[in-house]
Amino acid sequence: QVQLVESGGGLVQAGGSLRLSCAASLRTFSRVVMAWFRRAPGKEREFVATITWSGGTIYYADSVKGRFAISRDNAEKMVYLQMNDLKPEDTAVYYCAAPASSVLSTRSADYDYWGQGTQVTVSS
Repeated sequence: QVQLVESGGGLVQAGGSLRLSCAASLRTFSRVVMAWFRRAPGKEREFVATITWSGGTIYYADSVKGRFAISRDNAEKMVYLQMNDLKPEDTAVYYCAAPASSVLSTRSADYDYWGQGTQVTVSS
């Protein structure tokens, strides 16, 4: 059974930083794309960042480009999201996700496995 477990969320002031972690139980972790999405209160879930198995290709949402960085450790089966210069509009529940296939996508519909989410709250 696939499990994705996020951690690292919390309350931070605007301009601060947080590092989210996602532990994956996927046997094929080293061969799959991983991604982060988020859902703000009253809004649809939106794409944040995605990374290929090698880390060679990375995509970011325009809203986080230059502030967030996704990375992974295949040996530890971990994926990370370093978030810097946080803004109140980054407040959301952040989810780690993985597809059953190797597709690199920014669409949540293409992802089959999801964590329970971790809350990030940025105060102004």
